[in-house]
Amino acid sequence: MACFFRRSIAAQLSRICGAQEDVFVPLLSAIPASKKQVIPGLRLTVNSLVKNGTLSPDPDLQTQTERLAKQVKEDGVVEEVVAGRGVINFRINSLLLAEKLLEQLHAEPQSFGVKSEILQNLQKGRTLVEYSSPNIAKKFHAGHLRSTIIGNFIANLKEALGNDVIRVNYLGDWGMQFGLLGAGFLRLGSQEKLRENALQHLFEVYVQVNREAQHDDSVRLAAAEFFRQLEQHDEQALSLWKQFREITVEEYQKIYERLGVSFDHYSGESFHQRQSLEVLKDLRSQGLLKTTEKGTGVIDLSTEGDLSSYATVVRSDGTSLYITRDVAAALDRKERFSFDEMIYVTDKSQSVHFQQLFQILRVMGHHWAEKCVHVPFGLVVGMSSRLGEVVLLEDVLNEARYRMLQNMQEAKTSKELSDPEVVAEQIGVSALIIQDFKGPLISDYKFDWQKVLQAQGDTGVFLQYTHARLCSLLRMQGSGSRAHFNPAHLQDNRSISILQHLLRYDEVLLQSALELQPRHLVNFLTTLSHLASSAHRELQVKGSSAEVAQARLRLFSCTCSVLANGMKILGITPVEKM
Repeated sequence: MACFFRRSIAAQLSRICGAQEDVFVPLLSAIPASKKQVIPGLRLTVNSLVKNGTLSPDPDLQTQTERLAKQVKEDGVVEEVVAGRGVINFRINSLLLAEKLLEQLHAEPQSFGVKSEILQNLQKGRTLVEYSSPNIAKKFHAGHLRSTIIGNFIANLKEALGNDVIRVNYLGDWGMQFGLLGAGFLRLGSQEKLRENALQHLFEVYVQVNREAQHDDSVRLAAAEFFRQLEQHDEQALSLWKQFREITVEEYQKIYERLGVSFDHYSGESFHQRQSLEVLKDLRSQGLLKTTEKGTGVIDLSTEGDLSSYATVVRSDGTSLYITRDVAAALDRKERFSFDEMIYVTDKSQSVHFQQLFQILRVMGHHWAEKCVHVPFGLVVGMSSRLGEVVLLEDVLNEARYRMLQNMQEAKTSKELSDPEVVAEQIGVSALIIQDFKGPLISDYKFDWQKVLQAQGDTGVFLQYTHARLCSLLRMQGSGSRAHFNPAHLQDNRSISILQHLLRYDEVLLQSALELQPRHLVNFLTTLSHLASSAHRELQVKGSSAEVAQARLRLFSCTCSVLANGMKILGITPVEKM
């Protein structure tokens, strides 16, 4: 609904400056709600008009700002125009703000914000997001949590903004480690133990054979031979590998279900092993593949053509590498899905790998490589449980559920719930996600159970608590669903602060989409929760007159909708009771 107010102000600026209204609409932003001063309105940075050529440069920016501000007329929408330091604040009619914003939110709660004019210039079309991507035959390591929830957020956000999204889980299911595992299993493995606890047994076999390979050449040779047989599709080797893969995917899907994460397409390096041979053939035919003295195949990525920068794409024994299979996967996806952009979500240690991947695609003449993006993230330090250091995601989820259940029982709320364990798990997952999303994704962060599960502050628990309290209020007092309400009853500072903050929702979605960073949405939702919590305490519904109660219920109902919408984009399931 910020669009209505932006359009109105843009119309005036268009008349004054002689440029199209559309020029001004994206330059008008909502004034942040402040505890000290509640100003319902929008703000224009005058320098932005200079940068886009709408205004001529003026050495005295302040004079230019004041001159422009004086030409804007107060009308039914704009009540006051104030020139600040290089900015113009447009105070808007607060009655109109309450009326327009809450009417639209009530009528179309799901589309609020996501259909905004300022989002129209974002690239639409088909977005492919590759995320999670654990290695098969291994338990789901907590290190994959970040890739899983970040990728899920990006896919959710793109989908909410109208993109056709394809969610891909690209499993690490090929490579020399499977030579080690296969050779090790043939000697040390047991089908009986595989039936009892598959991933634990495979993990034990891998650790043992890896240890042996460090000082026994015959083990390394056996591993290389098993992988060579895999590459040549030997029936026995392939059958064993397929068994490992099926067992692992089945186990992973249980974890994904707990996280509320799903995929449209399970892929893996193995799918592209044969295609990687075609890639090498193509590189040779284009004269791009060079052979080093060691016999490895490389692609020159240097600007001078002197091999000062290169990527190795084939081993001396002719077997493919991870990057070769990634090139094959990218080409296959472009042909199969015809994506408009492709986003990879992995930790920052793979940044050079993706730079090389995109360079190889460009060198091969694929200009769509410009639409491929790597979203890197840092490491999590200090995940531990009552049993010691936690490395498995299953343990982390169990720990979050256990601790949250303990907290709920101490608060004596879980007795009212039909399934407290499910609610505890949903809140625990919310807590993990918000803790992870608070800062820049590239940063490492220290994990702290005490901070994660705090009921107060900028936490996932507080978000869920606020949402559940609003749901409870709406259940007991009515949903505020009547067609009409009187905005005159929402002119206090608490109400105006919430309305002004809601005015920013589309800007936050835009910033999140441009940067592919969840922290902007997290900050918005935690601030909204604090504002709603204060309003809930002070703006009584029970005992108020019918008109006042109806207006306040409308405000709380709409706030609840935006909280739920934003949480779902982050990958959080909003709870209605806790």
